Amino acid sequence: MTDRMQQGRSTSTGGHQVSSTDAGRADNGRVLRPRNWSPVRAMTRRLNSDGSPPTTVPTGPGRSAIVDCALYLDGRRQPGDRNYAEALAAAREAENGFVWLGLHEPELAEMSEIAATYGLHELAVEDAVKARQRPKLERFGEVSFLVLRTARYCEHTELTENSEVVETGQVMLFIGPHFLISVRHGDACRLAPVREELEARRELLSHGPWAVAYAITDRVVDLYLEVADQLEDDMDVLETEVFDRQSSGRIQRIYQMKRELVEFKRAVMPLQRPLLALTTQMNRDVPKEVRRYFRDVQDHLSRSVEQVNSYDDLLNSILQARLAQVTVDQNNDMRKIAAWAAIAAVWTAIAGIYGMNFDFMPELKVVYGYPVVLALMLTISLALYRWFRRNDWL
Repeated sequence: MTDRMQQGRSTSTGGHQVSSTDAGRADNGRVLRPRNWSPVRAMTRRLNSDGSPPTTVPTGPGRSAIVDCALYLDGRRQPGDRNYAEALAAAREAENGFVWLGLHEPELAEMSEIAATYGLHELAVEDAVKARQRPKLERFGEVSFLVLRTARYCEHTELTENSEVVETGQVMLFIGPHFLISVRHGDACRLAPVREELEARRELLSHGPWAVAYAITDRVVDLYLEVADQLEDDMDVLETEVFDRQSSGRIQRIYQMKRELVEFKRAVMPLQRPLLALTTQMNRDVPKEVRRYFRDVQDHLSRSVEQVNSYDDLLNSILQARLAQVTVDQNNDMRKIAAWAAIAAVWTAIAGIYGMNFDFMPELKVVYGYPVVLALMLTISLALYRWFRRNDWL
């Protein structure tokens, strides 16, 4: 914690220490390098065995988190394969160029190398690797760090106590003057379709990295709407089960849906503040034309928020209704038990009295005394039964 607070003295990058002077160079558009960096080691690490530059930088046993690295000039993707360092250098040389680097669940080692090249802050890099953040918008120098939580509806034939209804993930965006780095965790929202659709809209893509940030945010919020619409069907099923006398309407199913809705709510609700910061006129980082698109996303998010809140209230009402039904059923059972106990008490009381073996008791010496007592007990029991039935106790 002390090392993180002392950002002016040193910055951790991939296990190396970078001086404050080197960090300042990164803010001025230069590549951030560790102290023991050398051109020979850098070229050896970045070149293939045949001397050609790789399109990705592998980490671990032949694995790289880089999904796609593309250079865009005037809204058009440039042909050819480049590694992320070459693409960034070309984007900085061009007048209207930027790099979109897509990563999927990167390891710390590879992310540290990318951070050294693009001048990313160590705290944002740590958040991007761990992927345990709530939606937020932070700024580190010229780089904005936007965190989104993604959501996807999980198809299921029947809602049970263990059904997974909503799957969540995360997308982190590093937005700089000449680059956008998207870090995706989970499969709740794939970005390949977003890239394909955005590349067909050259006019929008010409606005630079913030246009990409808008497209990704719009896709995430659209998935919120899809999840909310499909959750409505599950709510209808639960409501029908609760008020259907032929169905048990188990409370465990309602509680499971409540948990899934809470997980979805954690993705939707906190995104309101970052979007508000992106659409305000005080934000000079986002181009004016792109802010209009973000306002449309904010409207869609407001609809999702309203749906989530209404579902939360509806689930609470369904749960309370089911608990009330359980209480009523228990009261009915107790009344039935009490009614039958009252009927049985007549037989027990009369039989107990005649079992006391006193010498002087009524009907002891009468020839028909025994059947008369039995008839009396049966008559009282039938009278009690009819009275309980008339009052809906039985």
